[in-house]
Amino acid sequence: MINRASWRFSGHVASRFVVPGLLTALTALFAWWEPLRWGLVLTLPLLAIAVWDFFQKQHTLRRNYPLLARVRWIMEDLRPYARAYVIEGDLEGRPFNHDERALVYARSKGELDSHPFGTELDVYSDEYEWLAHSIVPNEQAPADWRVKVGNSQCARPYSASLLNISAMSFGSLSANAILALNKGAAAGGFYHDTGEGGISRYHREHGGDLVWEIGSGYFGCRDGDGRFDPARFADAAQADQVKMIEIKLSQGAKPGHGGVLPAAKVSEEIAATRGILPHKDCISPAAHSTFSTPVGLLEWAAQLRDLSGGKPIGIKLCVGKPHEVFAVMKAMRETGIRLDYIVVDGAEGGTGAAPVEMSNRIGMPLREGLILLRNALVGCELRDEIRLSAAGKVHSGAGMAMKFALGADWCNAGRAFMFALGCVQSMRCHDDTCPTGVATQDATRQRGLVVMDKSERVTRFHRHTLHALREMIVAMGLENPWQIEPCDLSERQNSARSDSIDYIYNFLEPGELLAEPEGTQYARDWRLARADSFAKAL
Repeated sequence: MINRASWRFSGHVASRFVVPGLLTALTALFAWWEPLRWGLVLTLPLLAIAVWDFFQKQHTLRRNYPLLARVRWIMEDLRPYARAYVIEGDLEGRPFNHDERALVYARSKGELDSHPFGTELDVYSDEYEWLAHSIVPNEQAPADWRVKVGNSQCARPYSASLLNISAMSFGSLSANAILALNKGAAAGGFYHDTGEGGISRYHREHGGDLVWEIGSGYFGCRDGDGRFDPARFADAAQADQVKMIEIKLSQGAKPGHGGVLPAAKVSEEIAATRGILPHKDCISPAAHSTFSTPVGLLEWAAQLRDLSGGKPIGIKLCVGKPHEVFAVMKAMRETGIRLDYIVVDGAEGGTGAAPVEMSNRIGMPLREGLILLRNALVGCELRDEIRLSAAGKVHSGAGMAMKFALGADWCNAGRAFMFALGCVQSMRCHDDTCPTGVATQDATRQRGLVVMDKSERVTRFHRHTLHALREMIVAMGLENPWQIEPCDLSERQNSARSDSIDYIYNFLEPGELLAEPEGTQYARDWRLARADSFAKAL
């Protein structure tokens, strides 16, 4: 009978020495047999690597399994591609599955985006949700809609498309990607959010409408110490191409962390655009230095409105602590200063680089965040003055319609427009090796992204997605997307029960937080909120 421990030991020793032994034998054979001596060109380097692995002390696997252990590294590098192209099913990929990406590709290329044989979704799973259609579809619904952004305190309101390019900075994206996005936005009549990296020459070249995002780094409007510079801001903000200003409080993928641009991406040009040192990590502070209270935030927003010549001023945030949202509402009620719009970013939103714990475990998902902001504005009787935008994995007309059901006035998309540019979700955004030239500063990789071709794809994706939204509105028998109500959106609780969203979440009536806050689900957070501080009231 064979001793199992001896067998395992023998197998272990054999596996350790089999590769170096074979290479040594082959080397000897090649040296002896004249026609095979050229094989030494291959075997000698491999043998040298195997010997090095055997004696080095940094990696256990390489020491125990010379040369062979390096195959593991190759498989690790190939793993994302093998999963995406060989292993994963059409509905399994994350963050976007194959079918979601394929829809964007088809619409951006102007190809057929129909689907045969019925849905592949499990309509009895707890992930399924649907919109209620009407027996009498409204084929007379308008062909297009736009939303006016800007309340009575805004001298230069903006008419926005219902789908726009979300915040993505030059630096995070390549020059060619920025050029293509802006050219596509100009042709399609929608706006392009600059991201917090400032307004580069690539944003300006094609004249597409811009929303200038101002983050805690104040890129493009900072002084030598990195603080906000009113004069520099005014000079850039009053340009006709800049239509709105957006104060970034946080973003979905890394709320409370600040922006991160790895040193590999900080070229001389990007450094000049941002006003920073080149070839060093660019890390925005987690918090703004221009304000520290809700009232301070609103006073700064009012200053920005004046400095920009009366353009709409909004904030972007991923919801964290609800009482801080109510603190801003109370500050608007007390000061009389009104924001023009609020962009709600969901925890499912994208980013170029973020700690995995931040992406996975910090921040409120878009649905809950959007409902909270909707209830805060409605409950404080501010909804008529302030517009709401939704951002976070928006990529289809149906997805947009669902956001309207929860209170959105328009939607922003980031990664969907990256797919329109040719992004293949290779997950290389953070290390400057994006293979499609979208999220890299490598000139040789950017070369593959042809601006003229990709800009047309951006425009087509926008047009076809809004057409899909209109088809949803027609099927629902409505005149416009703002008529979609929470009761029109349903989802499964389990395989045996489903409910409309208004039975799952509470939607406040106008003024309810002012009249009877204790009767709402927000009673505790309302009590904790104070206009003069983001800290909890004692």
